Amino acid sequence: MSEDAQQTPERPRPADLLDDQARDFYVSAMRALRGAGVEFLVGGAYAFARYTGIERHTKDFDVFVRAAQAEGALAALRAAGCETERTFPHWLGKAFRGEYFIDVIHSSSNGVGVVDDGWFERAERDTVLGEDVRLMAAEDMIWHKSYVMERERCDVADVAHLLRGRAADLDWTYLARRFEERGHGPLLLAQLTLFRFFYPHEAHHVPTDVLRALHEAALTARPPAARECRGTLVSREQYLHDLTEWHYEDARVTGGFMTPEDVAHWTAAIDHG
Repeated sequence: MSEDAQQTPERPRPADLLDDQARDFYVSAMRALRGAGVEFLVGGAYAFARYTGIERHTKDFDVFVRAAQAEGALAALRAAGCETERTFPHWLGKAFRGEYFIDVIHSSSNGVGVVDDGWFERAERDTVLGEDVRLMAAEDMIWHKSYVMERERCDVADVAHLLRGRAADLDWTYLARRFEERGHGPLLLAQLTLFRFFYPHEAHHVPTDVLRALHEAALTARPPAARECRGTLVSREQYLHDLTEWHYEDARVTGGFMTPEDVAHWTAAIDHG
């Protein structure tokens, strides 16, 4: 970690802000998953605090599992006394106990960031609520958060804070490959450009060869065969006009990340309030 990043003041970790009921629920859930043989990674506020020094108190707990184990994870939590639902089958299930809940995640909401073996190979060991766990890697957290640019929630600042805390230590080859293998290198380039603007004194932590390669690839990339709008990959609401009125193809569908049925379900859940 960079010397500047290490100057972040010590603050309470999310685990220190929980009441006993929430703590017991999350611990019992982790033990239930482990007992059922479900491999999981802890993400959300706990991983974010580890990588950035920024703590958040939420009433949910994020675990990431492979898609093949998503139903098994929910079954294990039901057996442990939770109410469960497959909220959005293409990426998210939930387990409830009272006012608290656990998000069981196996992809990103746009269907791009599928949890695979690479996540587990790169995971970092840590202790959460007294349990030995693996955290999702900073690279995979950056990858997932780079696609969140809704009107009501935009994770650009989260990405910048992750880069501030970990840029000197990232596996840049792995991170760039996550974007480029889907043709989304320009999105990573945009995030890195914003980071360099936000933190000019930290800009040197982003390797220049990574920037040059991303820039060159963006300049020479050919447009896809379909006349698609990729805005839907970062916001489920703000580019609907492009699909319905300007008749662009939805990149979530043309890219094979979501089915039209998944898109319809995800769109119907938009809170217009």
